[in-house]
Amino acid sequence: MMTHGDIRELLSIMARLRDPEEGCPWDRQQNFSTIAPYTIEEAYEVADAISRGDMADLRDELGDLLFQVVFHARMAEEAGEFAFSDVVKAIIEKMVRRHPHVFADEELADAVAQTRAWEEHKALERQAKGQHHGLLDGVTLGLPALSRAQKLQKRAARAGFDWPEVGGILDKIEEELGEVRAELDAEDHTALEAELGDLLFACVNLARYAGVDPETALRRTNEKFERRFRYIEETLSEAGKAIEQCSLEEMDALWNEAKGKGM
Repeated sequence: MMTHGDIRELLSIMARLRDPEEGCPWDRQQNFSTIAPYTIEEAYEVADAISRGDMADLRDELGDLLFQVVFHARMAEEAGEFAFSDVVKAIIEKMVRRHPHVFADEELADAVAQTRAWEEHKALERQAKGQHHGLLDGVTLGLPALSRAQKLQKRAARAGFDWPEVGGILDKIEEELGEVRAELDAEDHTALEAELGDLLFACVNLARYAGVDPETALRRTNEKFERRFRYIEETLSEAGKAIEQCSLEEMDALWNEAKGKGM
């Protein structure tokens, strides 16, 4: 099949896949709820390709993510709600509306002023839709918990509900850690879960204050853990040893060895 990179071709393929008589059985039985997890997964795979600097993979993953948009738009069109062209029209209008300093005569001093103006535009849009316009409105429930915590904190900080200095955040982390220790001793799982949540929330606050994205930081730590643990497995395998047969001391020594190699 000859392809030309035309979005109309992709839309035609999607329509064919969803055809009630000649389409793909799997694609035909999907709905918004069943496809949503794939949409989230594809967004993460885009982020993963970016973190690895793999441009070929990024191209492919962006295609997968675009297909998710097309899939949702096709289902909406079938339901008589909207079509892909309406999605494109809506985002064009939104981008123009939220960038008056580019498409109109408004002037902004810097990127900080642009971020503030962007949020103000979003608040006005929610108000126009008749939605309650509290500061925390619009922080999507479907976000990863770390990202959502960061966004909630940023919104609250705009109203002055924030630590005046980093020392207060560090003290809060120490306080929450002490409460976690107390609940560990008490063996109350529900209370422990709550205190661990408070500790994580405080750590996100520290990351926000330091200008670090907590989701990115944790993702990179996960990658680092994988590299070092694989080094342990591979080194033991080369020595003819199974990891399950090794002591914690042996594994810890190899972990430090991997760390020393900059892994």
